[in-house]
Amino acid sequence: MHGLIARTLQCFLQDTYGQGAWQEIARRAEIDFADFEAMLDYETRVVEQVLDAAVTRLDKPREAILEDIGTYLITHANNEGLRRLMRYGGVDFIDFLHSLEDLPGRARLAVADLDLPELELTDSSPGQFLLSCNGSLRDAPGFGHVLVGVLRAMADDYGALVILDHRGALDGAEIIDITVVETDFAEGREFDLGAVLPARRSTAP
Repeated sequence: MHGLIARTLQCFLQDTYGQGAWQEIARRAEIDFADFEAMLDYETRVVEQVLDAAVTRLDKPREAILEDIGTYLITHANNEGLRRLMRYGGVDFIDFLHSLEDLPGRARLAVADLDLPELELTDSSPGQFLLSCNGSLRDAPGFGHVLVGVLRAMADDYGALVILDHRGALDGAEIIDITVVETDFAEGREFDLGAVLPARRSTAP
């Protein structure tokens, strides 16, 4: 498993529950190092041990922790760059949904060896979508639940009223049911497209 994923799990636990909680979880998981390194690879079982230890220490269901990780990726101040990158997906939440199929490719542009499950979005009726996370059960267990957290946070970011339901697995893919009730339900978080890049300084004397 890519170290960036393992490192994200560690940062979520530290930022949300504190350094003491992370150290206890790491001890329960019986890992013999202090921190995950983002540029290294780890056996999937090691990351799974940390997640299992977190379930026990926090007394929360595994799926709830995974969804919380997805929300953390968008809402925590340390991840503002990722949140802004996701907002480039469109001017409203439905535009954003249609950009999700490009997400694995955009991730590889940022981190060449980071392989996310392929995503496939289908429209079943106006405002009703199915999102398939293909191969996630094999290559990234729990990715679908993380994605539910991301989608929930992005809906709030856009100010959309959305109903999300992780429907389980079908033919090796995790299926997420998405109902967009209203795209302008509430005021979204401030987002200034022009603020992404700093103004270029003149080199003229």
